[in-house]
Amino acid sequence: MARGKRSSQNRYTTQKSKGANLGFEEKLWQAANKLRSNMDAAEYKHVVLGLIFLKYVSDAFGERQQQLSMWTSDPLHEYYIKEPSARYEVLEDRDEYIAVNVFWVPRETRWEYLRANAKQPTIGRIVDDAMVAVERDNPSLKGVLPKDYARPALDKQRLGELIDLISTIGLGDAENRSKDILGRVYEYFLGQFASAEGKKGGQFYTPRCIVRLLVEMLAPYRGRVFDPCCGSGGMFVQSEKFVEAHGGRIRDISVYGQESNHTTWRLCKMNLAIRGIEGNLGPHNADSFRDDLHKDLKADFLLANPPFNDSDWGGAQLREDVRWRYGMPPVGNANFAWVQHFIHHLAPTGLTGFVLANGSMSSNQSGEGEIRKNIIKADLVDCMVALPAQLFYNTPIPACLWFVARGKRNSKFHDRRRQTLFIDARNLGVMIDRVHRELTDDDIARIAGTYHAWRGDENAGEYEDVPGFCKSATMEEIEGNGYILTPGRYVGAEDIEDEDEPFEEKMARLTEKLEGQFQESAKLEDIIRHNLAELGYG
Repeated sequence: MARGKRSSQNRYTTQKSKGANLGFEEKLWQAANKLRSNMDAAEYKHVVLGLIFLKYVSDAFGERQQQLSMWTSDPLHEYYIKEPSARYEVLEDRDEYIAVNVFWVPRETRWEYLRANAKQPTIGRIVDDAMVAVERDNPSLKGVLPKDYARPALDKQRLGELIDLISTIGLGDAENRSKDILGRVYEYFLGQFASAEGKKGGQFYTPRCIVRLLVEMLAPYRGRVFDPCCGSGGMFVQSEKFVEAHGGRIRDISVYGQESNHTTWRLCKMNLAIRGIEGNLGPHNADSFRDDLHKDLKADFLLANPPFNDSDWGGAQLREDVRWRYGMPPVGNANFAWVQHFIHHLAPTGLTGFVLANGSMSSNQSGEGEIRKNIIKADLVDCMVALPAQLFYNTPIPACLWFVARGKRNSKFHDRRRQTLFIDARNLGVMIDRVHRELTDDDIARIAGTYHAWRGDENAGEYEDVPGFCKSATMEEIEGNGYILTPGRYVGAEDIEDEDEPFEEKMARLTEKLEGQFQESAKLEDIIRHNLAELGYG
């Protein structure tokens, strides 16, 4: 890790975009969740996110219409039109919106109309008709938007209240009028629904801190960015945020994705559209193994969080596949099928970072150890990161990050060929609730900064091994460990610094701290006994 040179690593530290903390996100979620009543979170998700999307396209349309109105009314502007009727025709000209990548929103689907009818008993049908009209007039959204708001099971009074609540998004100070706020609310709600759904939620959502870490380490400034199991599109959103935060140009990257689940594919299409991201997700949802929609794609950057230890991936039908260059993946576990699928789609100098279960680092079952050995001997493994527990909504299985590089760089600072960086980050992160942990900005900056320093990237500082945290190991060392890639085998134990605190003072301080913890424990015990007594279990 680079020591004493934190200022030189600014390029690779995580940056929060201006206004990223909206302040009312949590209150908005709480209010929306109250309206859920007895509806399942998985079902309610589409009700809420569909409405947020509809408000987004309506607000974007309104901003463009206001811009056209100002231009056509200004005698000093080249767009000026004297006749009111002709001016109106321009404001309602579909081409004026499509030309600047703004969705065309028919009059009866605009948010003002929906809000005006929110208290009507027919509001469900009105929303469904709006969704149908938006899809009809914008072919790229065909089959994407939810259209079951009129169903009897959906309480129309609560639907109207939800429309009123979503109407408040984007109101307030000048910054909050930006339609970008809707994108951030959409992303926040995706995370909240994933948490509410538990295990099922993880199928469409990768925790934001993990996505940010992958993006910060890969640094996708330009080129083709691919996610073959893209879920709701978080990898793409964070990649674009990274480019923006570091002063790059969004148009310098091209986004490609694939998703097998139709519902999740629709969420991703909406998520990209609400962010103004042009992405190629294929014409439909499809399984990446059996129906690779981007067969000829060679990506510069590949980011992914595939299903862990998937036993139902159709491996029996794919025994002689060109992708299995490093060994036949076992039928009962898709982990190394995914790894080889990722490698297959990398450009000659491409770089991929992906999440896998910890077992992938050491398993020798069903030929997995031999595949891992072949990948290591091909000098493809760039970096391994052991993650803390409890980061995921959908699984308690400990996870790690793999970083695989084609054509390892021999930079002017370091020759990292036949070397792999190991980072043990298991002790990082903070608990954000009783069951979930999250990596902090400092954690992400430390891990990413270490990786960039090791690679010899410009302005990343100097790398050095840190016992207990990071170690640059040679291929011979990895061979000596049986081609096992668990970072704990390489980084060793953390150095314990002598605090020079006298024993008596240290014991007094620790005893006082322990007494405070005893007192807090007694208070909690009293509260629990009181609550049990009120329930009749005193």
